[in-house]
Amino acid sequence: MRKLKNSELVRLTVDEFKQETKIPLIVILDDIRSLNNVGSVFRTSDAFLIEKIYLCGITATPPNKEIHKTALGSTESVAWEYAADVVTLIQKLKDLNIKVVAIEQAENSVMLQDFKVDKGEKLAIIFGNEVKGVQQTAVNLCDAVIEIPQFGTKHSLNISVSVGVVLWDLFKKMKLG
Repeated sequence: MRKLKNSELVRLTVDEFKQETKIPLIVILDDIRSLNNVGSVFRTSDAFLIEKIYLCGITATPPNKEIHKTALGSTESVAWEYAADVVTLIQKLKDLNIKVVAIEQAENSVMLQDFKVDKGEKLAIIFGNEVKGVQQTAVNLCDAVIEIPQFGTKHSLNISVSVGVVLWDLFKKMKLG
């Protein structure tokens, strides 16, 4: 096997990406401290044709040199918006008939592999602070909570890893079938 060169990877231009049909999925980052995590989420969202990212609370926004290090230009392709308060944002999205889901460990959570997506359903998924997770006030307003199964000694994954795992799973369910 031979590794492909970047020139052999047929990739969309930023303009083509903006015109491409996105999966009906919104990512919400609430109170994310690490700018590298924010940049990684942009890059992963670009990879899986995510519709939009909302940056809430203390989460930094582009343009930012530290975000750019890991985003590698994806802040130009993926639509994003800043929202000061995640609770207000959740209420706004629910008023638009968007199902809002927290990625968290909680009572009555649904394991990621068991989470069902209805055809044509639009989702917004919330990822919370690296230490405290998704705020309880936000969890209270969510339509569901998805939990990523974990089998080791630790109780959490880095947010950028969590985003990658969840977006790939939801992309498969929403786009591939």
